[in-house]
Amino acid sequence: MLQFSPLTNRLRRLLHRPQPEFFDRATESWEVAPACEIDFPAAVMLPGQLERIRRTEFGSLDVVRAMLLGDLDPRIGPTLAYRFRDVDCVDGVVYSGGAEFHLRARRTRVPAYRRPVVSISGSMYESWLGNRWFGNWLTDDCDTYQLAAEVGRPVTTATELSGHVARYEVLHGMTPHRIGDAHFTELVLFDNMQNNEGRIARAAARRAQLVGGLDTEPGPGVFLLRGQTGDRRLLLNELALAEHLERRHGFRVMSPADETVDDLIAVCARARIVVGVEGSQLTHALVAMPKGGALLTIQPPERVTAALKLVCDRMELRFGAVIAEGGVDTFSVDVEEVERTLDLLA
Repeated sequence: MLQFSPLTNRLRRLLHRPQPEFFDRATESWEVAPACEIDFPAAVMLPGQLERIRRTEFGSLDVVRAMLLGDLDPRIGPTLAYRFRDVDCVDGVVYSGGAEFHLRARRTRVPAYRRPVVSISGSMYESWLGNRWFGNWLTDDCDTYQLAAEVGRPVTTATELSGHVARYEVLHGMTPHRIGDAHFTELVLFDNMQNNEGRIARAAARRAQLVGGLDTEPGPGVFLLRGQTGDRRLLLNELALAEHLERRHGFRVMSPADETVDDLIAVCARARIVVGVEGSQLTHALVAMPKGGALLTIQPPERVTAALKLVCDRMELRFGAVIAEGGVDTFSVDVEEVERTLDLLA
């Protein structure tokens, strides 16, 4: 039987009519971790850095500035779970009645679909951001997997593993059921975006799982090269900066794209300070660094984000930033400003 939800929802958008709220369709919801109050610290930055910001990502300028300044409401919301019944997952979209929840970009734009023959029950841990960026998968989706495994069979629409994903799945003990299109007689989804105490505890447990048995005695700082991997953000003097930190401070310089997960974890588990261009490659360090360590991000002025600060907050790490000069694709940083910010993080 054909289902016309894609067409109906597209027409609503074209006519600027309100879309049905997906999570309002849940038959049941419950609290996984309670709300709490936490004052997260401001980012470590030199005076005048915020004035260099020309454009922000994942939030308005006011929101990103507030996050960097630690000027946020200390009330942190709960982690919630939602149970749905009789829903379809087709081409990366979950349909519940007239509402839809997108897990990834669609591969097709057909206006209707046939209800999938496969019928299962499960709990889903993936997210749009995690399917788009490796860093969100490692820091967000892998965390939600733990919740999914507690309430049912974890399922994911991600059928192809790339890069470091397969090894991290092994180290996290992740054994999801990989699906294509499917009908769910019952499906559990999570709102796991809040840095509450429950999520902080899970982050600490995952760190312990990843570094268990490794040497965690303080070692040298680490510079994680971005180069031209991922979305283009090229620090023109990246190699010169890395060589400077290696020569002057004994930093270990690594290119995550060329390293194994095990080697990255072994080195970062000893690092009290990690430096690099803002991006997913830095999350290798965040999941392994010891509590109290520090991350220094170098960010282009036209793509400033506090996304990794949120990760540092829940991993109980300090966060610093230097806003470079240039554009969103290519930019350069003052080595002396990096040095002075490192002094503040020491």
